[in-house]
Amino acid sequence: MTEVRELKPLRVAVLTVSDTRNEVTDKSGALLVERLRAAGHVLAAKAIVRDEIYAIRALVSAWIADPQVEVVITTGGTGLTGRDGTPEAIGVLLDKEIQGFGELFRSISFAEIGASSFQSRCLAGVANATYVFCLPGSSGACATGWDKLIGPQLDYRTRPCNLAELIPRLKE
Repeated sequence: MTEVRELKPLRVAVLTVSDTRNEVTDKSGALLVERLRAAGHVLAAKAIVRDEIYAIRALVSAWIADPQVEVVITTGGTGLTGRDGTPEAIGVLLDKEIQGFGELFRSISFAEIGASSFQSRCLAGVANATYVFCLPGSSGACATGWDKLIGPQLDYRTRPCNLAELIPRLKE
C-alpha cells in the first residue's frame, strides 16, 4: 500500500529582475505568485529589482539568510545581453548547483520554442538550505519552469522523490 502524503506548504520568495517592469506590468512575477499560491504554497516575499548584479545579489542574499524563506524564484536577466546578469549575481551565492535544472529546462523549452532555447542561462541550486531557481523573464518560460519542473519538485507528494522532502536535510 502506498503511503498517502499531504502537501507541505513552502514559503517562496519571488524576484523579478527588470529595468522596465513594475507591479502593474510584471506578468512573469504575477504568474509565479498565482501558480505557487494555487499549488498551496505561501508567498514569503515579492520584489522587483533592476538588472544590476549587486542589487540582485543583495536582495537574494537577504532572502537566503532569512529562515522564513525556503525557496527563491527569480525571473529575468538570464539572457545574453550586456544587462543580463542574474546567473552572475546568483551563481556565487550557491553552495551547490542543481545542474539538471538548466539542462531539463532547455530540453523542455526546445520542444516549445526550438533552437532559441539555448539562449537561456537559467540555473538552480541550494544556498544556505534555501532552493534558488533562476528563470527567464518571459511569462511563457515561467509557466514552463513552474509547471514542468519547479512546481512538481516543490510538492511533497511527488513520487518517487522531490526537493521538498530534502529540506530538513539540506543543512547536514
